[in-house]
Amino acid sequence: MPSNSFDLFIIGAGSGGVRAARLAAQHGRRVAVAESGALGGTCVNVGCIPKKLYSIAAHYAESFEEAHGFGWSASSPTLDWATLKRNRAVEIARLNDVYEKLLGNAGVTLIEGRAEVVAADAVEVDGVRYRAERILVATGGWPARPDVPGGELAISSNEVFDLPDFPRRLVVVGGGYIACEFASIFRGLGAAVTQLYRGVQVLRGFDDDVRAFLADEMRKKGVDLRTHAHVERIDRAGGGLRVVLRDGSELAADQVLYATGRNPNTAGLGLAEVGVTLTENGAVAVDEGYRSSVPSIFAIGDVIDRVQLTPVALAEAMVLVEQLFGDGGRKVDYGLVPTAVFTNPSIGTIGCSEAHARERHGAVRVYRSEFRPLRHTLSGSSERTLMKLVVDDASDRVVGVHMVGAEAGEIVQGFAVAMMAGATKAMFDTTVGIHPTAAEEFVTMRTPVPE
Repeated sequence: MPSNSFDLFIIGAGSGGVRAARLAAQHGRRVAVAESGALGGTCVNVGCIPKKLYSIAAHYAESFEEAHGFGWSASSPTLDWATLKRNRAVEIARLNDVYEKLLGNAGVTLIEGRAEVVAADAVEVDGVRYRAERILVATGGWPARPDVPGGELAISSNEVFDLPDFPRRLVVVGGGYIACEFASIFRGLGAAVTQLYRGVQVLRGFDDDVRAFLADEMRKKGVDLRTHAHVERIDRAGGGLRVVLRDGSELAADQVLYATGRNPNTAGLGLAEVGVTLTENGAVAVDEGYRSSVPSIFAIGDVIDRVQLTPVALAEAMVLVEQLFGDGGRKVDYGLVPTAVFTNPSIGTIGCSEAHARERHGAVRVYRSEFRPLRHTLSGSSERTLMKLVVDDASDRVVGVHMVGAEAGEIVQGFAVAMMAGATKAMFDTTVGIHPTAAEEFVTMRTPVPE
């Protein structure tokens, strides 16, 4: 085979693209990956990893304060923003190197540069043309930019990790999980945070109890969370920024972070020009096998705008490669995708919200528990934990597990396995809890919430 010809040419070296490349190479295929940025994509560079590191950092000031109730005494902690940024950058660089080694060790050809699809079987990178039997688009998403006067003054989640100066006054615009996470993170790091959302309640699509509970907890932590809030414009003012709202009120800020969604990253790839159908927001339209309207071109991950989560992109990559080069038959169950939101407190959830379960199953039983965790009986914190189970009444199968509280993601991950196995409420009831833990509450709730 000529050196510029490949069985699979992948555009994008994020989580999904790298996983697909490695697996295809393991099947003995000749694989190339083109990437114009840092290896690892959004997750490694400006998403999951740095966000979780900053979330961990944000808890320390609170932990120092809570330690007094356990007999510890210490001076008030101070944040060195430059040290946090520097240490994060070192870790991200290490992960970039890991991704490069993974591709190299698998025998994948890494091509640095911006790729463009120029035919159903051809890609160009910086003027060099490559032939490919199949092309996989795994270019992820990109933050939506604010469509308001002065919107260019705002930053996105791409820039927030490496701001030159720590923003003492931060306005976060948006009500999704990214907005809520950064509002929690920067409040924990010491900023005065105002979060503006134009809707009725944050976290649209999550269980209503989870949404209301988290909003209350975030406000208790000091986030000035405002709903029904519409930004009219952003101005420069006195060395900072001024956010003018539709009701005439104004907010002074050092930075304004817009987190109002992410769009599929397909601009400039040449997809429409070769006949690939794109949706209204630019996502690649694919069938159940991730094949686009051009039979030789496929897409996975955030660029297809199904479930924008790294583990989902990884799962899609495995399914696609098995379909193309293996036995096939495997599918991604989009109905049971566990999700964590790294707010303070955090969220862990899988399956149906209560409202969705009632639409899908009709009669359901709901079990709900709210309590003060053991830790906070001495810490002095007023933080509370919410746990909720949604059960299909006809089958007794647990169809929704939801938690707001410390380490919610770690706890719900285990219950996700049980749900994939079809666990019933009776199985939960006969499971012995680990005492004293918060997680045991999921197997000790016995009385349904009255209708």
